[in-house]
Amino acid sequence: MLTAQRNPDKDAYIFQGQPVTYQEFDATVTKFASKLSEWGYTKGDHIALVSGNSPLFMIGLYGALRAGVTVIPINPTYTADEMSYILKNGDVKAVMTMDVFMDKFEHMDQCLDVYHYFVADTGTGIDLSSSSLSAKMKPFARTVGEGRLDFSGPSIDDQDVAAILYTSGTTGKPKGAMLTHQNLYSNASDVADYLQINSDDRVIATLPMFHVFCLTVCLNAPLVNGGTVLIVPKFSPQEVFATAEEYQATIFAGVPTMYNYLLHTGKDQAQARSFRHMRFCISGGSSLPVALLESFEKQFDVRVSEGYGLSEASPVTAFNPLDRPRKAGSIGQNIKNVKNKVVDELGEEVAVGEVGELVVKGPNVMKGYYKLPEETAVTIRDGWLYTGDMACQDEEGYLYIVDRKKDMILVGGYNVYPREVEEVLYKHEDVTEVAVVGAPDSELGETVISYVVPKHPSLTEEELNDYCKDHLAKYKIPSRIEFMSELPKNTTGKILRKNLRELLAKS
Repeated sequence: MLTAQRNPDKDAYIFQGQPVTYQEFDATVTKFASKLSEWGYTKGDHIALVSGNSPLFMIGLYGALRAGVTVIPINPTYTADEMSYILKNGDVKAVMTMDVFMDKFEHMDQCLDVYHYFVADTGTGIDLSSSSLSAKMKPFARTVGEGRLDFSGPSIDDQDVAAILYTSGTTGKPKGAMLTHQNLYSNASDVADYLQINSDDRVIATLPMFHVFCLTVCLNAPLVNGGTVLIVPKFSPQEVFATAEEYQATIFAGVPTMYNYLLHTGKDQAQARSFRHMRFCISGGSSLPVALLESFEKQFDVRVSEGYGLSEASPVTAFNPLDRPRKAGSIGQNIKNVKNKVVDELGEEVAVGEVGELVVKGPNVMKGYYKLPEETAVTIRDGWLYTGDMACQDEEGYLYIVDRKKDMILVGGYNVYPREVEEVLYKHEDVTEVAVVGAPDSELGETVISYVVPKHPSLTEEELNDYCKDHLAKYKIPSRIEFMSELPKNTTGKILRKNLRELLAKS
């Protein structure tokens, strides 16, 4: 690790109050890589990483990469069935995990071809000595402790697959996006350069590390330039405020849901002041409602730079620049070495202001989907990655995501983009969260349905409809508004419209 040679005594990460220098981190990574090699894992083998935010994830990830092994990060909250599909489809030979997750593997191991489980002790007192998998288990700490510091690893080519990231599977079974060493390194380096992340930065990592947003923006990008990662195991507003205050954090990255929670929790002056050292905040994962963005910036006196990315692009393709005013509602402009453009159904670039599909090209674009050549050919055409997101671009090259192509609602022949309706409802003072979906309709084809989390139980459907009439064309106004105590979300905090559509189908 070049950063360890340049800044050996600099803190690479801090976890539960314990700082670890780059020199110490590099040594641990090297020793783990040597043990993987000793246990017979060679270049191109696949190893899964099933872990919460912790040093285990970072050591396991970079140790495996140094050994030439391909890493498959998996959401640890997945059910055994969900996890089993990825482990089998991904041809996984070993798993790096924590003792608290081993019960899941007890139920599916016989269906897998896993040789070893490298298990970290979380200090919760779990006894695995009588486990049916005890013969396959290797204590992670002891494995690392027995490793060698003179391990140099195999020769690695830029085009070798470093990681396979399985998409969330919103349209079927998850697909594994194969990301090369060049994909990951180039995106980390370009993001760090674009956002001027440097060795003085302290970045809060509370987004799930298994997700590509955190992997690139909160881990790879800071580590490339010698920054310090502040590991927060699980998102909670109080923990984020405390971490920001104690370590004078300079960068926070989150999804819109996190910003919503922070905004409504951080009402007192002390909590708002905990962000006083922040150079900027980063939002991604889904569109950040303009009303939320502006309220957050006002309350915390910090700039929020919204960007865009997807797993297949490692993930970042665009960001609002920091050296000029950002545009609310925009995902920004091309980052270094990456091109975005908006095209029609024939792949031709559309005029400024027109809506089309966003396509991207650059060294960050995936090699393809694992074992899915036909899906790859549909998604990557002439070197351009077709994102499935509808967007438009202004005269200055700022991009705006309109919505997912598949989420567009067709009402009586008119296109309705859910985000447009959501933006209006978010501006209502008594709305906390909102999601919009389409429902089949015999006369109009589809109608607009809104799911709303109110701030006060007294809020009525009639009141919101009257509000919408002042801000939306008639065909865009929700035909029905359902109130909920909370909206369904995945582990990264992204609102799941798919779940709402399923709920709607059952009603």
